Amino acid sequence: MGPQRAGILNKELGVYSFHDLLYTFPYKYVDRSRLYRVSEIDGNMPYIQLKGQILSFETFGEGRQRRLVGHFSDGTGIIDLVWFQGLKFVTSKFKTREDYIIFGKPSVFNGRINVVHPDIDPASELTLNNMGLQPFYTTTERMKRSNFTSHALEKLMKNLFTALQNERMDETLSQQIIIQYKLMSITEALYTIHFPKSPELLRKAQYRLKFEELFYIQLNILLYTKEQRRKFRGLVFEHVGPIFNTFYSQFLPFPLTGAQKRVIKEMRRDMGSGRQMNRLLQGDVGSGKTLVALMTMLIALDNGYQACIMAPTEILAGQHLETISKFLKEMNVRVELLTGSVKGKKREAILKDLLTGDVQILVGTHAVIEDTVRFSSLGLVVIDEQHRFGVAQRAKLWVKNTCPPHVLVMTATPIPRTLAMTLYGDLDVSVIDELPPGRKPIQTVHQFENRRGSMYDFIRKQIRDGRQVYIVYPLIQENEKMDIKNLEDGYLNICEAFPEYKVSKVHGKMRPAEKEEEMQRFLRNETQIMVATTVIEVGVNVPNASVMVIENAERFGLSQLHQLRGRVGRGADQSYCILVTGYKLSEDTRKRIDIMVETCDGFEIAEADLKLRGPGDLEGTQQSGVAFDLKIADLAKDGQLLQYVREIAEKFLEEDPEANKLENAVVWQQLKEMRKKNVNWSVIS
Repeated sequence: MGPQRAGILNKELGVYSFHDLLYTFPYKYVDRSRLYRVSEIDGNMPYIQLKGQILSFETFGEGRQRRLVGHFSDGTGIIDLVWFQGLKFVTSKFKTREDYIIFGKPSVFNGRINVVHPDIDPASELTLNNMGLQPFYTTTERMKRSNFTSHALEKLMKNLFTALQNERMDETLSQQIIIQYKLMSITEALYTIHFPKSPELLRKAQYRLKFEELFYIQLNILLYTKEQRRKFRGLVFEHVGPIFNTFYSQFLPFPLTGAQKRVIKEMRRDMGSGRQMNRLLQGDVGSGKTLVALMTMLIALDNGYQACIMAPTEILAGQHLETISKFLKEMNVRVELLTGSVKGKKREAILKDLLTGDVQILVGTHAVIEDTVRFSSLGLVVIDEQHRFGVAQRAKLWVKNTCPPHVLVMTATPIPRTLAMTLYGDLDVSVIDELPPGRKPIQTVHQFENRRGSMYDFIRKQIRDGRQVYIVYPLIQENEKMDIKNLEDGYLNICEAFPEYKVSKVHGKMRPAEKEEEMQRFLRNETQIMVATTVIEVGVNVPNASVMVIENAERFGLSQLHQLRGRVGRGADQSYCILVTGYKLSEDTRKRIDIMVETCDGFEIAEADLKLRGPGDLEGTQQSGVAFDLKIADLAKDGQLLQYVREIAEKFLEEDPEANKLENAVVWQQLKEMRKKNVNWSVIS
């Protein structure tokens, strides 16, 4: 291959070697073992294959508009083969009245069925029962412009396998694993994935390659976790003392749910075990994660250590401070807030008192990890909405103490089990899966935009009953390419529709102080309606707000819709979420809206989101520090296989913990190679 084509493969597909090419898998296959008759063809079929003869050629048009048409027949009818490029080459290579097999996608033009730029092979050269399934490879626009089509990639693969014909590739799994789990050899699997003779063989090849990919990811995570635990001993919190017990017996605002009790026990066990706690706490919006985090921090205080909670925004940090201060108002525990806005003498005093240990709980944004912030004895770090903090930022917290503090990561974005096992495989996972008593499930309805009148009547009634309303828009200013009700127009429309009420406006381009003031006005019920973009998705807690209207709901992903809906339903009143869309909805959008209407369960929604959109799109996965470049496995569809393979990897590690069994040498070598070129595995800690 010349340097120009090699450059295209490098840049467009990341292919630099034969190995890279072998692992560039087809995204679909078309059955080439079937022959159709011309009389069976219609313009809606995906692909067809015919055996017959070109009766004659005709040329139409001039210059760039020239096209060549070959009239093709198998005796049952005639169709047109059409070429817009390489006209001379076609007429010199293909003869009339000779038998050919043609393959391509049919369409209808001027009432006649045609196939544009078909694959053509002399009938004598093709034995159809050997054709099997034809692979189709992903190609980019740039590749297509350079005539680097899927067919060209297929030919490259054929050439490569011809060159490797008598060679067996080095095995990438041990013989014991291959025999025990009935897997194809790597040589057979790679050939079959590109040129499967049957659907059954294709399934076996896919299984072998998915198994291997997931096995090494899980083995890597398990090994990393084991290394971390060996390397970092944890602080031992030996007892639960007077601070925790006083709060629990005298100031707990409401009884803990069974799920909250279970999670606190899990954390107490971790922190008393002598190893560093690394735990992910998942819980839907409103499930009481902050209270659980606070009670865990009180255990740290009882053992003579300080605690710190980090939030991604000043608004959320301020809210945590307010919540924690309210919980502890009758107790002698000093809580302080440290964000970028805290300056001058106030900041100096906090820094000084942190160093002496007078400040027991610090709430803050990423300002907490600056080098000037030093603790007397930091024992526990709680990180809220962790996907908004980078790996390097989190790592800075570790050096705030000679022995690394215990770490609790919290998220209100429910993560499907398969994704949690991969993205957070080195974290123990706790789940709060029930809401506190008294919380009513939010009623969600889908409304078409032409029913605005009745919706506005409903909003008026809610405000008359003393409630408040959010109205969320996807964009700030008009984007002509998208038919979206933008926030600026929406704000004016709402002011006109509700002249008797006050309206706030909040979006991401406002200055923080302005945004804060608008949110505070809404919190104080000085404004009854808040028109906003998704900046309110995290960090606004207004128990009096009972209605969430989401305009152009079709523009939002499931996870985001669920997060937005979680802004209401925070008080004792019945709350409502209204999803407003146009009439024209794709099948996927309809599914998303239906799921939102049917369930309030964040985990159900996250699983559905993973199936609909795939792991790469889910909020937070791209920022989490892991860019899994899965070649063939699919976390949305291969959840059961992932679970099975993780158990196999655990067993493998138990049986060969020191990596010294000769029969496993190939596995350990493969893992070593993978670690050299793969992502930073110290993703979460």
